[in-house]
Amino acid sequence: MRNEKMKWCMLFTCMFVSLLSCKKEKEEVKQENGQVKAWETLIDGNSLANYTNFEAQWNYNYPWGADHNGSARMVGSTSNHNQLSLSGGVLTIKATRLASSPGNSTANGFTNIAIWYNSGACYAKQQVIINDQFPSYTISGDFAVPTSKGTWPAFWITGVNSWPPESDIMEFKGNNTNWQNTYDGGWENKLTTVSNAGSYHNYKCWYNKVSATDVDCHYYIDNVWVAKHTMSNSVNKPMWLIINMQMEGDSGSPGPSGNTFYTGKNVYMGRERAF
Repeated sequence: MRNEKMKWCMLFTCMFVSLLSCKKEKEEVKQENGQVKAWETLIDGNSLANYTNFEAQWNYNYPWGADHNGSARMVGSTSNHNQLSLSGGVLTIKATRLASSPGNSTANGFTNIAIWYNSGACYAKQQVIINDQFPSYTISGDFAVPTSKGTWPAFWITGVNSWPPESDIMEFKGNNTNWQNTYDGGWENKLTTVSNAGSYHNYKCWYNKVSATDVDCHYYIDNVWVAKHTMSNSVNKPMWLIINMQMEGDSGSPGPSGNTFYTGKNVYMGRERAF
C-alpha cells in the first residue's frame, strides 16, 4: 500500500511540474506595485508553419475586402494561394501585373484608382486592444521587401471601428526607406534608410498605455530603437494587424511589369495582462 501511495504521489508531482512548465512557456508572470501581471504570446512563427495553423489565426485579404489605396487587388482564400503562399514557415506575397485592368478599386475613397495587379494580404483574427487590462503589446516580424518603384509592402495596425488610429511598423514606398508612422488625427513619421532591405530585417513596435487615452509607440529596426510616437485617443480602440503588399499609389508608377515578391517570417504578437 505504501509503495502504491508513493507511486501515485510521484505521478501527480510529475503531472504538476509538467503543467507548470507548459504555463511558463506561454506566460511570464510577475508582480509589480502589488499588481500581478503576465506576458502572453498571442501569435508566433508557428502561425506560418502550414495552412492549418495560418487559417486558425489569420484571415485572407483586408478586413474590409479586396481593394484599398493602390492599384493591387488582394486575392487569396483557403483554395487560392497564387498570391499568398506558405512554405517552411515563410509567408510569400506575390504581386502580378495584369494584361488589362478589371476596373477600379472598390474601396471607399479610392474608387478612381484603376486595378493593374493581383496581390496578397492577410490580417490577424486576434485584435489589438490597449487598455487597463492589456496595457502593453509587442508586435514584430522579419521581412524581406522589394524596393523598386511602384512596390508598397507594409506591416501595420489600424482601427477596427474607426480611423484613426493607425500605426505602421514597416512600410516601404518604392525605395529603401522604411516609414514608421503613427496617425491619431495628425501624422508622426520616422524615416530610416535600410541597407539590403531585400534581405531579412526585424521590424518591431512596443505599444505602452501612458494615460487614460494615449499610447506610446516605440519603433525598432533590427532591435535598435529608432523612434517614439504618441498615439492619442487610442486606448480601448480595437485594431487589426495587417500584412499586405499594395502597388503604385504612394510608391510611384509605373510599377514592375512582372511578378514582385515580399516575404515574412517569425511574426509575433504578445501582450501584458494585468490581474
